[in-house]
Amino acid sequence: MSGDIYVALLLPFGQEIAQEFYSDGEIVMEQPTTRLYLVRHGATQLSAEDRFAGAVDVGLSEEGKFQAGRLAERLANDSIAAVYCSPLMRTMQTATILASLHQLPLLQEEGLREIHHGHWEGMRRADVEAQFPEEYAAWEEDPFTFAPQGGEAGVNVIARALPVIRKIVVEHRGQNVIVVSHKATLRLLISSLLGFDARGYRDRLDQSPSCLNVVDFKDPVRARLMLFNDTSHYSEAGLALPKPADACLSKWWTR
Repeated sequence: MSGDIYVALLLPFGQEIAQEFYSDGEIVMEQPTTRLYLVRHGATQLSAEDRFAGAVDVGLSEEGKFQAGRLAERLANDSIAAVYCSPLMRTMQTATILASLHQLPLLQEEGLREIHHGHWEGMRRADVEAQFPEEYAAWEEDPFTFAPQGGEAGVNVIARALPVIRKIVVEHRGQNVIVVSHKATLRLLISSLLGFDARGYRDRLDQSPSCLNVVDFKDPVRARLMLFNDTSHYSEAGLALPKPADACLSKWWTR
């Protein structure tokens, strides 16, 4: 007679339990879930001014510190195993606020840096479009494969950031981990993890300051998006609905 027999097994981490079951003689192991809290850093003065600030090292504004503090309160009762972040000041400050209630050190990863905008760094978007119209048009059309002079394309960011995510998932199997990064880097990572066409990441995905994304993994390559760009921890009256997109978009969206 066929049937399933379930056996609970303790994994090496000593915390997660997997289910091993025998179905008609075949052994199948149900893997524990690794959960990544992907967080964009809080607001800065440069983000408020709509400037390209990928490599520019700027700290959080008072608003950004408030946003990160509210997210820290939201995650205070979650069991967090580690906090990773980009080495830039704005991500480190955000990560420090999030890690403080869990008494965890910051683990810096170069691969989590923001995309580098080359000779556009520090410039307002409108000024870049006026001074470098051909270059800006090419980047706007395909930011995944085109990069401004001295900068990175989206594909370069994926090449350095995705291995970091894989390492974190492998090293923290069955645990909850906070990862603090940047707007473009997170959008590119989410596109890659979910199998989206990353060429349109700027228009199709958004990341608000100090937003929370939750991605679950059963193994390093199988990801499931559970929460996206959520700011209800600091938005007015705790509203989860975002405002309509009206800025930082390519021209085809605003036509």
